[in-house]
Amino acid sequence: MAAQFDAASALVAWQRVHGRHDLPWQGERDPYRVWLSEIMLQQTQVTTVLGYYARFLARFPDVAALAAAHGDEVLGLWAGLGYYSRARHLHRCAQQVVAEHGGQFPRSAAQLAELPGIGPSTAAAIASFCFGERTSILDGNVKRVLTRLLGYGEDLAVLRHERALWALAQGLLPSQAADMPAYTQGLMDLGATVCAVREPRCDACPWQQACIGHAEGSPQAYPVRTRKLRRHVRASWCLWLADVSGAVWLQQRPAPGIWSGLWAWPMFDDEAACLAAAEAVLAASTAAGTSGAAADIEVLDGFLHVLTHVDWTLHPRRLVLPQPLPAERLEALLGPGRWWPAATLADLGLPAPLRKRLPPG
Repeated sequence: MAAQFDAASALVAWQRVHGRHDLPWQGERDPYRVWLSEIMLQQTQVTTVLGYYARFLARFPDVAALAAAHGDEVLGLWAGLGYYSRARHLHRCAQQVVAEHGGQFPRSAAQLAELPGIGPSTAAAIASFCFGERTSILDGNVKRVLTRLLGYGEDLAVLRHERALWALAQGLLPSQAADMPAYTQGLMDLGATVCAVREPRCDACPWQQACIGHAEGSPQAYPVRTRKLRRHVRASWCLWLADVSGAVWLQQRPAPGIWSGLWAWPMFDDEAACLAAAEAVLAASTAAGTSGAAADIEVLDGFLHVLTHVDWTLHPRRLVLPQPLPAERLEALLGPGRWWPAATLADLGLPAPLRKRLPPG
């Protein structure tokens, strides 16, 4: 990088003219709102986050309101955003801010990073946006921008190399704390709108003249990461148990694991176990005098749910009872769970694939 090039000043000037200024959390200095947006934006597109951000603020306008909420209510509002551990950490973090910090977020990145679910980069974003701390973010987009600018070819799958990149990032910060919000937003904007993974728009980049990746003619060669994510294939059979009123029997998913804390159909590792459970429910219903001739086990088409590291195929088997069996009888057959009336499903913490299939209340 050219010795006379002031990367920070160039980025701040570019952001103020060409950066994004129309997102609801931009320009915010309220740490609650910045924190909420940063957590939601982790591995999630801006267009998806917009609606969720507005709904969360409408329901939980401040950290005290979020801390006082029931966990199911938080998960219910989060349903569809994915990576549900974020919602659980969000709730725990709000409770800790209220209980241990008097409802005020700590003002330094080091203290913020001690809160549940706030990593070093998110802590840096909150501290720089809200408190003007001179500290650099280093999320996935920013790693791409900086490795190209600096020609940093070390393997970021190695922790010490990532730490070394962060130290270099600290050396690029603006000298004035007042410029930190624009600089931090500029890093985000470059990664999101200009320095794309496959087709970077180098002609629109304020760092083009100093970018080593551009000078080499191969910015796409950065960043270097040799460790690839290993994908797995999984299949589950699900018992969609309902009654004629629309109530659905659901179980809360255990922790740790996929959909931890959310409510879902009872799940089984193979079809035989799922059908055996359904038949046991039918037999209990018959013995209780609640089954009818129309009660039958319906085989529905399976569907693929793609997660970050798993391709998960779910095979629903639906059984509609004329009347619900008592919860204690079903728990003896299927394990802990409860009947949820149709009218309650809209606000319940349900995984997105189930929410799409269950009828609205």
